[in-house]
Order: sequence, then structure tokens, then C-alpha cells
Amino acid sequence: MEFYSNGKLLLTGEYLVLDGAKALALPTKFGQNLIVEKIVEPQLIWGSFTNTGECWFEAVFDLPKLRLVSATFNSDKEGSADFIAETLLEILEEARNLNPDFLNVDGGYIVKTKLTFPRNWGLGSSSTLINSIASWAKVDAFKLLWNSFKGSGYDIACAQNNTAVFYQIKDKNPIIEQVNFNPIFKENLFFVFLNKKQDSKEGIAKFRESKKDFSVELKRISELSEAFLVAESLQDFEKLIIEHEQIISSIIKIKPVKEKLFSDYFGEIKSLGAWGGDFVMITGNEKTPSYFKNKGFEIVISYSEMIKPTLILPKGGN
Repeated sequence: MEFYSNGKLLLTGEYLVLDGAKALALPTKFGQNLIVEKIVEPQLIWGSFTNTGECWFEAVFDLPKLRLVSATFNSDKEGSADFIAETLLEILEEARNLNPDFLNVDGGYIVKTKLTFPRNWGLGSSSTLINSIASWAKVDAFKLLWNSFKGSGYDIACAQNNTAVFYQIKDKNPIIEQVNFNPIFKENLFFVFLNKKQDSKEGIAKFRESKKDFSVELKRISELSEAFLVAESLQDFEKLIIEHEQIISSIIKIKPVKEKLFSDYFGEIKSLGAWGGDFVMITGNEKTPSYFKNKGFEIVISYSEMIKPTLILPKGGN
């Protein structure tokens, strides 16, 4: 069995999507494979591989008890074998809670996961894993996410869809609408990695610390999400970026990334997801890559390299 889940970028609605704002999210060309092979031994033998084919994490679990036997962390990046193994165990146990037949069989499995992007890029190494495990276990990926982690779930929507989506939480349920996001100025859009993987849990916690009523901002961000979808010119798109950045900045009390790091840049810069790391979206031209590389930000990816081509929806679709 083989499962594949798309990576994700949250174009609009960061933080406020948690409280019901309509967000525009984009699945990426990058993602993660999960391959399952049956074996006779009553064990789950797990191996996680980087985009370059290196095994960075290994674990063995006894079945059907799902008891951790051993774990090895083969990486110089932050992390520990025990922590990663316990996190994986938590996901697998929750999947079994949702489907008691999962991993409750004679024999066992060898499981290999392989990212198609570097682990530190923040494109959804966790969400792609959760979605693929949910597919394997035949359970609801959103329930699996919310029962084992925290988050809005937009990343699961991206993992499951091959086109841009409007994502919204209503009455604790995910509302997903496929949309046709195909800006005519996409050659002027780039994604730059800020050389730091941002912990979304930390960003969410900071947002939750504020007990203020953001209903006005929530409504406006939802309107901006719809405006991003239909912007007909780069100039209009840049105006939307400026307003969106100002609203989120006022809520989370963090300066917009352009003001903080790139005040002399000629285009506009939009944070994506938790502020302070991962990728940002840039408007620009052929001079854009050299500007950021000269400042030490080597990973500059064009829109067409990063984002899955939008499916052309039937008439009546957006």
C-alpha cells in the first residue's frame, strides 16, 4: 500500500482561521509518501527518510499491543528518538481508538515514509504524516489531527486536495471549498525560506493568550481571503497583502516581516502560517532572487515550482 499527502501553505487567515475566519490555502508540489508492506513478524518496523534518501528516524513497535521496543534518531537536527517515537505512538494509538481494527492483525508491517522536501522547510511533515496514517487506518484525518495535536486543520485540507481551497471551521467542523486560484501575475510571485522552522504550536499558544474579541478583524480577513482569490492585478494583490499584514500584526503584536527584515525591498512580503519562520510569499520580478540571496536567504522558489497547478473546476466553480 502506498499513500501520498500534499504539503501546505496558508496564504491568508493565519491565526484567525482558528476562530472561524475563511482562509485561502494552497497545496504544494512537495509532500510525503507513506509505503506499507506486510510481514510475518508481529512488529511495526518504521523508517522515516529525508528527501535525499537518508533514514533520519527508526522505530520498532510490538504488535498487536503497539508497545515501543526501540527508537533511533539519526540526525544532527533538533529532536530525540524518544520524543519522536512517543509522538508517533500517540498518533498510531489515536488512529486505533478511531478504528479498533487498525494494527490489530496477525503479522506486522514495515512502514517507510519519505519527504519530497527538506524537513526544516515547514511545509507539513506532521500533517502529511497524519493524513497518510488516517488513509491507511481508514479514519477521519481531521479527528486524528484534533485528537492528537492542535491546529486549524487547513494543512489536512491541503494534504487531501490538489487545488487551492477556502478553509473554514464552523461549529467545530471543517468546511472545505475547492477554488480556482490561478493569478495571471503568478510569474511575479516567489516563496522565500527564512532559514528557520517555526513552531506553529508556539504561535497558536501566543495567539490564544489574548482574550480580546477579534470579530471585526475576523470578518475582514474572511473578506480579504475572497479578494485574494479574484485579484486581477499585481498592484491589487499587493494592496491586499499590506492590509492583511497590518491586521495580523495588530493582533499578535509582532512587526510584519517586511518591516522587520526587508524594509528596503521594492515588492511586498506576506507571512504564511505562524509568523517568524518558514516561508514567506514575495511579489517581485527577475531581480527578486538576487536581492534575498544577497541577504543570506538562499532558498527562493518560484510560484510554479512550489504550487500545484490549479485544477480547472467545472462551470459554476470559482
